[in-house]
Amino acid sequence: MSQQTPGVREALASLRAAQKSNSGAPAYSRFVNRPIGRVFAAVAFAWGRTPDQVTAVSALFTFAGIALIALAPPTLLTSLLIVLFLVLGYALDSADGQLARLRGGGSPRGEWLDHMVDATKMATIHIAVLICWWRFYDLQPPMLLIPLGFQVVASVFFFGVILTELIRRVGATGTTSKAAFRNSPLYALLVLPADYGLLILVFATLWVPWLFITLYTALLVVNALILIASVVRWHRSLGPSGAGHA
Repeated sequence: MSQQTPGVREALASLRAAQKSNSGAPAYSRFVNRPIGRVFAAVAFAWGRTPDQVTAVSALFTFAGIALIALAPPTLLTSLLIVLFLVLGYALDSADGQLARLRGGGSPRGEWLDHMVDATKMATIHIAVLICWWRFYDLQPPMLLIPLGFQVVASVFFFGVILTELIRRVGATGTTSKAAFRNSPLYALLVLPADYGLLILVFATLWVPWLFITLYTALLVVNALILIASVVRWHRSLGPSGAGHA
């Protein structure tokens, strides 16, 4: 183990000097997840692992946590296990990109795999909540519309982020007049409700139905408002509409 330590330290130093921009990153992702992911990336680098291997381990933890939400009775123990698995999966999701930078840059195939895992995660986690509520909570049927609504909001938000980034890359368009504010800790706190990391922590209350339902519903409402504001901002940031679009 002592032979690995210098490699880990060197990798950590390199990552600290070449961190991804914090622009638009919510508080948990910025202040908790990326630092944890940095450590995982450094260890993976010292052990000779590849970004795709880290992505695979991330998916294993993430989908184990999602499966527990849907299949296991919500006790204190299972709630904490869900949080643990999802936290590890999310940190490793950050680690694969950081590891790619350490190795000299990622590949289109690696980026595709990372986005596919993220998309599957977003497409299943709220469905797992719906199954949990249906199987283990004593609720009226209309309440099951809440996780379905969250599913819609999360899917549209994820697609909007990816699509906006793609159009900016291809067209080299977009404004950065508010970049300084988006890099600030205040912005990171303001968009915290949209942070996947905060949703993970809320699962610690899954074993207390009334509390989980309250927090989960509140997150849905705030995320819907953030989505509306984000759609307006994304549209404006891409510049004026042209006549050539379909």
